[in-house]
Amino acid sequence: MKRKYQNILKKATLVVAISGALVSCQNDLLNPIPETLFSDQVVFDTPARIELQANGLYQYMKNGAFLGGRYQVYGDIRANDFLNRTSNSVTGMQVWNHTLTETSTNDVINLWNNGYAAINQINVFLQGMEDNTAKFVLPTFPADFGTKANQYKGEARFLRALAYYSLVQYYARPYTDGNGSKPGLPMRLKPEKSSENNDLARSTVAEVYAQVLEDLNFAESNLPLTYTASEAKVTRAHRNAAIALKTRVYLSMGKYAEVATEAAKIVGQTSAPFSATSGIAHKLEASVKSVFALPQETAENIFAFGFSTQNAPGTQNPVAFYYMPTSKGGNGEYGLNKAGIIADTTAFGPKDVRRDFILTDATDTYWMKFSSPSPFLDKAPVIRYAEVLLSLAEAKVRTSNTVNAEAIALLNAVRGRSDASKTYSAASFATPQALIDAILLERRIEFLGEGLRNNDLMRLLATIPAKASIGSVEPSSINYIWPIPNSELQVNKLMSRN
Repeated sequence: MKRKYQNILKKATLVVAISGALVSCQNDLLNPIPETLFSDQVVFDTPARIELQANGLYQYMKNGAFLGGRYQVYGDIRANDFLNRTSNSVTGMQVWNHTLTETSTNDVINLWNNGYAAINQINVFLQGMEDNTAKFVLPTFPADFGTKANQYKGEARFLRALAYYSLVQYYARPYTDGNGSKPGLPMRLKPEKSSENNDLARSTVAEVYAQVLEDLNFAESNLPLTYTASEAKVTRAHRNAAIALKTRVYLSMGKYAEVATEAAKIVGQTSAPFSATSGIAHKLEASVKSVFALPQETAENIFAFGFSTQNAPGTQNPVAFYYMPTSKGGNGEYGLNKAGIIADTTAFGPKDVRRDFILTDATDTYWMKFSSPSPFLDKAPVIRYAEVLLSLAEAKVRTSNTVNAEAIALLNAVRGRSDASKTYSAASFATPQALIDAILLERRIEFLGEGLRNNDLMRLLATIPAKASIGSVEPSSINYIWPIPNSELQVNKLMSRN
């Protein structure tokens, strides 16, 4: 019975609190519809209740142990630009030193469980929207609610795509290893309110990516172009966010022509300044420092998860907590590796304003890109316009196999706004590969601390570099990807190990 209850907890039934927060706890298994909650029989009865549910889906996604901070931190500390300072085993230590196990590592278990909890909540919502369509009529619902209903479904499917894409980066072999033929994830697309459907075999990596793209294509067609509130333009899914996420997905698949096709929808020019010509007018900010100044709601920030004093990610989870020193209100779990990217003063030169994020405190060096201390109001980053530009630059070179002029312009747009003395020309590159290497190096600098490094290493089947006393991890190593958590292996008889 214990295993059954654990699994029901992981895939909890949707209920909506009057306050708008969506929660579940083990007591719910004994009393599944508390008096202060709407049951799932009535939560689709009014537009306001449906709106609460749609908002609640973001709450599950930005859980601190999932995309509210931990995921982004893991993406950087696996590589070689940060060093662990505290040996605190509950804050990513085993991620950093590549000693994760399926049975005893909270990072492995919590990321999986919280990811699938978010996915199931989304599935419950989507099924409820389908099952209750007949209710969406006058006089309770406005005549045009069908469009709004599709928007909510688009938001849900955008979030589900983001969840599955994020999980497959850690728990499965990269798509480029065997063209997606390796074991991926169990694809749970229907709501689960009991342990009845625990047993589900893994889909292939290619099948996971196909579902991610199907969800994003639906989202692109049904999400709004923009919102009125500046916060919503960053923290709520919109059409350009779906397009931007597709550029990342296709990049991870090594499908560079598709990267260019998607990016062209929101990069309307072939020379600087680059901007989106429809939907939200995304563009690079003049200063990268303004991108990360609170409230982090610039046109460059395409999508991120937001927090407030009443809705914080929890002390142990936000990016600022890990990277800020104690003197600035963080915990200084990870300092910059002085032999990492900051040591490359040719690529990351002394005039580069991104070096202003570096803080030396006593004998340690920290990364202060995110700098809001408790209650940690920095947004948890997902994707911004600079990434789209660099992904497009890489795609242009790989598809043309030339020292592509547009790719150089895109690279210079990102690099030049931080260090105008280090811009490139065609003469800077003897080969197309030299230009690709420069783009990859720029990604490493530009997105330091935003969690993209692991994705880039994985998609290229690159070795995870050594750091301090920790050796490198080759793509053939069992430690290259994470183990499937024991919490899943115990309740899913069809699940296979990595």
